[in-house]
Amino acid sequence: MASDTVQSPTVSSRRNRPARRGRRSAALLVGTLLGPLLVGSLSLGAVAAPADREAREAAPGAPGAPAVPPTASPYTGLAATPGPVLAIKVDNSVRARPHTGLAEADLVYVEKVEAGMSRLMAVYASRRPPVVGPVRSARESDLELLKQFGRPALAYSGVQKKLQPHIDRDTVFAVPQERHRGPYFRDQSRRAPHNLYVRPDDVLPYAPHASHSADIGLRFGPVPPGGFPRREAAVQYRAARTSFTWSPREGRWLAFFDDRPAMGTDGRQLGASTVVIQYVTMRPSDFSDSAGHVTPFIETVGSGRALVLRDGRGYVTRWDRPRPGAGTTFTRLGGRPMLFARGQVWIVYADR
Repeated sequence: MASDTVQSPTVSSRRNRPARRGRRSAALLVGTLLGPLLVGSLSLGAVAAPADREAREAAPGAPGAPAVPPTASPYTGLAATPGPVLAIKVDNSVRARPHTGLAEADLVYVEKVEAGMSRLMAVYASRRPPVVGPVRSARESDLELLKQFGRPALAYSGVQKKLQPHIDRDTVFAVPQERHRGPYFRDQSRRAPHNLYVRPDDVLPYAPHASHSADIGLRFGPVPPGGFPRREAAVQYRAARTSFTWSPREGRWLAFFDDRPAMGTDGRQLGASTVVIQYVTMRPSDFSDSAGHVTPFIETVGSGRALVLRDGRGYVTRWDRPRPGAGTTFTRLGGRPMLFARGQVWIVYADR
């Protein structure tokens, strides 16, 4: 169908500016808080860490306050009607770009996969675009990550044979292209396998009992005190780099893949109101790809450090997720919830 053709604008080759060096004393403070980092895994940029005043702030999201108003999305903090949760695995190789439909996602996760490459998982509940893609395969880590959403629908294409029984036993409503071809189509203007797309509205009938959006631990509200000025940040995998630059004009963090603007097929650069760089353990799993590269398992249950970026500032936080069925909370050093900016949230997993 002509309406299914996905247009691909030219992507600029502009590179991110290198992060600025901050004052030595402030850098030492932040380095102490974040702990040792692998060289190149995170660009710390300019920092200035004033004393944390959040203990004196009575803000929405504090203990005892409601998570979000019943008319707001628990994933973005924006007005929304609760809807079924649909997660879609999205290709992020060079030939998969620009992407379609990511700007409408509530949440975008950036995951490390085989050979140090990256893949995306987009989560939709507030609104659904007509088309999302390119779509690629699922991983074992996705099953643990998605349990905090209850029983969401999961759209993907392809999975390792040894992993399929795990998916069949899991609580997600799996809607893979191999079993349900109706929602999927290929854009013949692109080369396979980077040309498979999905229509979200056509996926959900295959998952009529998918869980609706509910609290997963995120809190939204005004800019918290403290933090430190921040304009750029990056996470480096062996073969992929994801970075962000704060845009005062647009009031959001603009995304870059491999130092090129992360573009949508609508011609607009992707970005988020809040970016979370979450430090996790990525251990070898029991699975590997056809070339023998071992698939990393991303441990999203547990606790650790995270850097939260919002409104041109960075906040050192702690993440906690006690069990697979629980949500993930982010707290400030003083123990108060970290308030996210309302809007799309990106969560990038980084090696501890």
